[in-house]
Amino acid sequence: MGKLLIIIGLIFTGAGIVLTFFPQILRWVGRLPGDFSWKSGSVSFYFPLATSLLISLILSLLFWLFRK
Repeated sequence: MGKLLIIIGLIFTGAGIVLTFFPQILRWVGRLPGDFSWKSGSVSFYFPLATSLLISLILSLLFWLFRK
């Protein structure tokens, strides 16, 4: 359990460093085709369907790989 927590911490630290120094890498997140936005007057609605599906797929693959 301890090794798993260390690995997860290192992954989060690496992701934080990448996002801090290279924010342009994930500029496409939230702007994929299939992300719905609607604006009418002062009301706006945004639903990132495609981004949610992509993140779910990536996390599912990662968890599947860790389980092996």
